[in-house]
Amino acid sequence: MPHPVLAQFARLLSSDFHSLRLRWLATLACVPVRFTILGSGSNGNCAYLETDATRLLIDAGFSARQIRQRLAGIGRSPETLDGILITHEHSDHIRGLDVLCRKLDIPIYCNRLTRDAIAYQMRECRLNFRVFETGSAFELGEVEIEAFSVPHDAQDPVGYLLRTAAANIGFLTDLGHATRLVLERVRPANVLLLEANHDLQLLQDDLKRPWSVKQRILSRHGHLSNGAAADALTELMNADLRHVFLGHLSRDCNRPDLAEGCVARRCAELGAAHVRLEVTSQDAPASTVELGVVPVSG
Repeated sequence: MPHPVLAQFARLLSSDFHSLRLRWLATLACVPVRFTILGSGSNGNCAYLETDATRLLIDAGFSARQIRQRLAGIGRSPETLDGILITHEHSDHIRGLDVLCRKLDIPIYCNRLTRDAIAYQMRECRLNFRVFETGSAFELGEVEIEAFSVPHDAQDPVGYLLRTAAANIGFLTDLGHATRLVLERVRPANVLLLEANHDLQLLQDDLKRPWSVKQRILSRHGHLSNGAAADALTELMNADLRHVFLGHLSRDCNRPDLAEGCVARRCAELGAAHVRLEVTSQDAPASTVELGVVPVSG
């Protein structure tokens, strides 16, 4: 049994530390977080997140020149990046990684199997990898990052929940179906990038893709359709979710109006007038969102 005086001192110390931490978080929350999807689609994906002291990319699926130009368009530069988070090793998520990181030595955050796959593709490059365990949480500056497994045809693909003092941002793209684990991990998001890859009828009617490719896309390790995105959003809908970006649209097998219409109808059925819906493009950045303060309670 601990001495009563020591036990009381420990409780006071713990209480004071908790109070100080809450005041510190509240101070951070006064600083807005800026979030921009620089582009999203079947041929390229990249997003930018900025807090007061931390700047990072999520994926680097455009050429290094394109990424630099798109960052310049929002008044930012890759020289200030603290890291790049990678969801998986497919080219539409890592196309600019070698040039960007070789020149600037930007740390690349990914799991071990994704690192091995990227290292094999870029054998002549010396890249600065920071490896995490899928299912773990870690900190990058002011951002707490939770990486969780998603069902997709890659080595070890992940989604992300990025926790900041001002808001939580979820990344849910490149997955064949939304598992219960996936939904639970991304549920705290105030802002969500959600895949709406294809319209089922357009995919079935497409003449460019052989049946084997269509089967892969439609499989449980492929991509979410517009209807599947609406179903996932139904499971995730809550009062704290404010902004949903529909991403990774197929240029051939989807249209922005079809994706937005399908998901907007579901939002209307759910009475979710508080949620702003925006369709992304791989040709230009989406609107920059300045995320406000999330109340901090004791």
